[in-house]
Amino acid sequence: IPDYRSKGGIWKRYQPVYLDEFLHDPAKRRLAWERILELWPAVRDARPNSGHAFFVALHRSGRLAGLVTQNVDGLHERSGLPAEAVVNLHGSALEVVCLSCAARYASEEVAERALRTGEVPSCPGCGGIVKPDTVSFGEPLRPVVLARAERLARSCDLMIAMGSTLQVFPAAHVPAAAKRAGAALAIVTLSETPLDAVADVVVNMRIGDVVGRLGVTE
Repeated sequence: IPDYRSKGGIWKRYQPVYLDEFLHDPAKRRLAWERILELWPAVRDARPNSGHAFFVALHRSGRLAGLVTQNVDGLHERSGLPAEAVVNLHGSALEVVCLSCAARYASEEVAERALRTGEVPSCPGCGGIVKPDTVSFGEPLRPVVLARAERLARSCDLMIAMGSTLQVFPAAHVPAAAKRAGAALAIVTLSETPLDAVADVVVNMRIGDVVGRLGVTE
């Protein structure tokens, strides 16, 4: 699944569509759905990797208080983590929600129909505007979800930040909150992050290589 902010990422190739544009500009809404459908096969066909298996192993050993993720692909749940252990800060691309009646549909059902017809999806029930149940540009994070992430941060002994540039706020506040509360902070990512200077451990390697050295495989 392509990432968003690194070299060659989605936002290097495309200008984002903001929520207000999505709601009020049919041309922008069509553009947003074209991008969603371009990415959908990658999301649909993706499978958990050794990085996901690492957190499953921590959970099974009783050492994972919770997992906070900016990813929207649902792979942590697919890997075997129970849904109650995962905090999806930016929502999930596996469901589509109607912004009028709040009905929910499986993304696969909506996306595959749109790919066949070429039409911008609408709610089968009320005809309203639908969008993936993810946080869009210009849309705030859900307060209850962010509060849960912050509670985990303040109560943990160790925060492991994997595969994130830690440049997106308020998500990037979560590891900082853990450090302020006295937790150790380990960062595993290929790029530099704003929190490298205060982290206890910084590893600039691929996640798969790191967890492989720890004996975790897919």
